Amino acid sequence: MPIDRPSTDDAVPIRSTGPPPTSRRSASVLAADCPVFTPLPSWDGFGSVLAPVPLYRAMTDNAYPPISDQLDETETAREEGRRKMDWAAQHMPIMDAVREEFVADQPLSGERIAMAMHVEAKTAILVETLAEGGAEVAVTGCNPLSTHDDVSAALDAHESITCYAKRGVDDEEYYDAIEAVIAHEPTITVDDGMDLVAAIHEDYPELIDGIVGGAEETTTGVHRLRAMDDDGALEYPVFAVNDTPMKRLFDNVHGTGESSLASIAMTTNLSWAGKDVVVAGFGYCGKGVARKAAGQNANVIVTEVEPRRALEAHMEGYDVMPMAEAAEVGDVFLTTTGNRDIIVDEHFERMQDGVLLANAGHFDIEIDLEALDDLAVDRYEAREGVEAYELEDGRRLNVVAEGRLVNLAAPIALGHPVEVMDQSFGVQAACVRELVENGAAYDAGVHDVPDELDAEIAEIKLEADGVAFDSLTDTQREYMGSWDHGT
Repeated sequence: MPIDRPSTDDAVPIRSTGPPPTSRRSASVLAADCPVFTPLPSWDGFGSVLAPVPLYRAMTDNAYPPISDQLDETETAREEGRRKMDWAAQHMPIMDAVREEFVADQPLSGERIAMAMHVEAKTAILVETLAEGGAEVAVTGCNPLSTHDDVSAALDAHESITCYAKRGVDDEEYYDAIEAVIAHEPTITVDDGMDLVAAIHEDYPELIDGIVGGAEETTTGVHRLRAMDDDGALEYPVFAVNDTPMKRLFDNVHGTGESSLASIAMTTNLSWAGKDVVVAGFGYCGKGVARKAAGQNANVIVTEVEPRRALEAHMEGYDVMPMAEAAEVGDVFLTTTGNRDIIVDEHFERMQDGVLLANAGHFDIEIDLEALDDLAVDRYEAREGVEAYELEDGRRLNVVAEGRLVNLAAPIALGHPVEVMDQSFGVQAACVRELVENGAAYDAGVHDVPDELDAEIAEIKLEADGVAFDSLTDTQREYMGSWDHGT
């Protein structure tokens, strides 16, 4: 039976009354958003800090409150957040179809869903859809700078949703909010980056038997989950949503490419035309960034560590070279590798005055900002969202959005286009439904999304766009499934 959502007047989830936790930030430096074929570290990196506690107690001073209790103008924020969500919903036909089904069938009735996501308008449509399908939902952010507080407040107004996401939190607050979500005793998890899953396994293993399964949105989280699975430490099934064609081909390629370049352009007010743009990594995200930058008349340079992807970039017509060489000629550097320390002190030493440094990966580890800070004799805000590091010889290297996920962390960033996220969130919703209906069929570990679910979302999108397509005849289907047809 679902736990009744406590009101802020009597009871809220709290964490241990012991000493405050040390920062788990180091655990989040395992991978960034868009991978190359590079071995990644193991999934862990922080030990259990907080002892399990009773999950609903009377309010105390150390309870982490939902967003509605943290804002001064809550009603105003809710109205603005709802306005943003209504705009997104108009352009999300897949989620509209899924919501209609969920409202009618109530497939998630009795479930408690814990979510750690980028809490902005598009994500909010997914969160509400799950709630409208009968679930109790608790949600927080998966990046300290990607939450839109007004959208968070609008979600928290829903009677079946508790939202703890707030923009600009520090490391301790970030994990306090995750623990507040976990305190709702989830039966399903939906994660973006795997911090939620890691925290459950490290600090609250007693909850695992009650969890049917989970879904992971992004490359970073899937890499961490697979490392965890390889260690034999992942104790419930999780769908690798990131690895579906509907996610990789559209979200990673088109979404990352368009939104990263748009966020940098809006933050800096600079053109892409004629610039030498260095794209670190040629995975799905890197391909998207390279393609979109070339489409805006930039000269694209790709750096890679995996020979087949380096060759692919070369055959696509891009310049390919080591980062040490690219550092001398690049005007803009955008990391998409899925690994750490991609741009380091030896590269800073070679860069031209005025370069832009940005990251399109999930974590802020691809650009070594500590090394850059050590080299700098001065730091100042060149414009909102751009920090200038002035070196001893007078060169200025400009970091966008603190080296965090630029398409969500820049001051006016809006994330991936609405239509792109409609597809990804449709897959997420289908995975949650699958876990409820058939969760017992999946053992603990990382699972590919069933292909029929991915295709189902594509068919909804094609129908919404008025696009007709062929289907196999019975004869063709028999031929494709047979081995005995010779020449």
